Amino acid sequence: MGNSSAFHRSRRQLIAILLGGCVVATAGHAEECSPDTVDLKGDWGSARFSVEIADTAALQAQGLMHRTQMPTSVGMYFVYAQPRQASFWMRNTLIPLDMLFIDATGVVRHIHHNAVPLDETPIEGGDDVLTVLEINGGLADRMGITVGSFVRHPAHSGWSPVWPC
Repeated sequence: MGNSSAFHRSRRQLIAILLGGCVVATAGHAEECSPDTVDLKGDWGSARFSVEIADTAALQAQGLMHRTQMPTSVGMYFVYAQPRQASFWMRNTLIPLDMLFIDATGVVRHIHHNAVPLDETPIEGGDDVLTVLEINGGLADRMGITVGSFVRHPAHSGWSPVWPC
């Protein structure tokens, strides 16, 4: 059994390297749900991102402004107190971003791909958005992340999530 465990660990590490550092979970290897990570899964597979939480007006206004790079396995998770209409822009944001707009139950409802750095055109995410995950631009397409994917994070715990912690 020890060799089997090492094989699965090596396989996960290889997949993570191929995906540029994103941690990919495999069946039978559930990871802990924690505030500083966001898990995603769908027909495309699964991934885990280390996230900074933006849950205050000040943190949300700052977002990822003025950053020149972000590791592939990292993102920012915007968490609202209640589901709401969400709109973003790229003022002072220097890197392209994918924005995943997620409802209270943890379902990705809209993805805005490759938001253009410094563009102040509003990016509408829709109504009833509880959280928004920002990751490097183009990553959602490269990984195959789609609308309808499930998200697991403690922010969804009080909203009957489809993938609970």
